[in-house]
Amino acid sequence: MSEYRIEKDSMGEIKVPKDALYSAQTQRAIENFPISGITFSSEFIQAVGYVKKAAAEVNAELGLIEKEIASAISQACDEVIEGKHDAHFPLDIFQTGSGTSTNMNTNEVIANRANQLLAEQGNSEKKVHPNDHVNFGQSSNDVIPTAIRISAGIGAVKQLIPSLQKLHDAFKVKGKEYAHVVKTGRTHLMDAMPVTIEQEFGGYARQIELGITRVESALPRLYELPQGGTAVGTGINTHQEFGNRFAKKIAEYTGLSFREAENHFESQATVDAPVDFSGQLKTIAVSLLKITNDLRWMNSGPNSGIGEIQLKALQPGSSIMPGKVNPVIEESTNMICAQVIGNDAAITVAGINGNFELNVMLPIVAHNLLESIRLLANGAANLADQSVSGITVRESVISEKVSKNPILVTALNPVIGYDLAAKIAKKAFAEDRALKDVALEMTDLSEEELDKALDPIKMTLGGFTE
Repeated sequence: MSEYRIEKDSMGEIKVPKDALYSAQTQRAIENFPISGITFSSEFIQAVGYVKKAAAEVNAELGLIEKEIASAISQACDEVIEGKHDAHFPLDIFQTGSGTSTNMNTNEVIANRANQLLAEQGNSEKKVHPNDHVNFGQSSNDVIPTAIRISAGIGAVKQLIPSLQKLHDAFKVKGKEYAHVVKTGRTHLMDAMPVTIEQEFGGYARQIELGITRVESALPRLYELPQGGTAVGTGINTHQEFGNRFAKKIAEYTGLSFREAENHFESQATVDAPVDFSGQLKTIAVSLLKITNDLRWMNSGPNSGIGEIQLKALQPGSSIMPGKVNPVIEESTNMICAQVIGNDAAITVAGINGNFELNVMLPIVAHNLLESIRLLANGAANLADQSVSGITVRESVISEKVSKNPILVTALNPVIGYDLAAKIAKKAFAEDRALKDVALEMTDLSEEELDKALDPIKMTLGGFTE
C-alpha cells in the first residue's frame, strides 16, 4: 500500500503523506523550506486555531457560511487549540515572510479534519474547503499578525506575569527572613556604606515588580487585533462588522481584553506593538541579569570570594574538582537573558522590514516573541523555586566583613571631618584592624560615642547617625 496520496492545487499534483491532515500547499512549503527544523510553537498554533474558530462562528452568524460547515470547522479548531494535531504543523519558521504557508497549513488541517467530523456525523455530502470556508473573509496578512498578538497576550498573562510575581514574592520573603542582617554595600565593586539584606533584596523585588508593570503597560497595544483588514487593511471580501465581532469572540475565548484594531493599516503594515512588547521583555532580561550576577558575586568563593550567601547545592560543579558546587541556576538564567536580548534584536530587525501595507518577517517575530515569553516565565519561576527560596545568609562572615569595613568611617565625617576620617580608614585597612579600634587611637571620641556613631544598622536608615 502506498505511503502517499495525490493532492491537487492550482499548481498541479503533488504527493502528500497518506495520513497527513494537511494537503498540497503545505507539502509544497515543506519541500520549499528545508531550513532549520524549527517549527511554530504549540502556543502559536493554538492562537491560529482561535482565529479560525472565531472567524467561522462570526461568518455563520452573519449568514456568510452554512451553520453546519461552521460547526464542523469550530469542532476541528477546538482540537487544534487543544494541541491534538500539532504534528500536522511541520512547517519551518523560515518561510514566506507573511506566514502564508502556515495560514494555508492551518486551513488545510482544519478543513480535512472538519470533513472527517462531518463524515462521522453522517453528513459527508457537506464539504469544507480550506480557502472558501476555513479562510473565508480572511488573509494571511491579517491572520498571522493577529495570531502573534493573541499568543503573546495569552503567554504574558497566563505564564509570564505569574512567574515574575512568584520571583518577586520569593525575594520579599527572603529579605524579610534576614531583615536583621547588615552587610557591606558595594559601589564600583568596592566596599561602600552598609545596607541590610532586606534592603538589597527589596531592590531586586522592585525590579521584578516594575517588570510586571512594564508587561502590563504594553498589553493594551498588543490587544488590538488586525483581523478584519484582510489583504491590505481595507477589509475587502469580509463583512464590515467582522473585525469587531471577531475581537469580541477572542476576548470571550481567552478572558483577555482583545479588541479590534483602531486602524487596520497600522496594525497590519507594522509589528510595532510586538516590537514594543519585546522591548519590555528585554528590560526584564536586563534586570534579571543584574540580579543573578549579584547573587553569583555574593555566593562566590566561598572561602576566597565574597561568600556572603550560600546558594542551594543542586549538583556537582566539576568533573575534576570534588566538592565544587556552582551557581548553576543563575548561570542558566543568564543564558536565558542573553537569548531574550538576542531575540529582541531579531524582532527589531524584523520590525524594520515592513514595506507599505505588510511586514514580511512575521514568522520570526512570532517565534522569537513567544520563545522570550516562555524562557522568561520558566526561568523566573525556576530562579524563585530552585535558588532564591533556598538562599542561606552567612551571618558570621558578613558580620566580620562589616566590622572591618573602613568606609564606615563616613559616619564620623560630621564629627571629625573628612580628612581625619580618611586617615583612620587608610590605617584600619592597611593594618587589617577594626575601624573602631583605630578611631579610638586617633580621635578624642569615647568608646560609647564610637559604638553609637559606628552602629551599622543606624547607617542603613539614612540621614545623620546620632
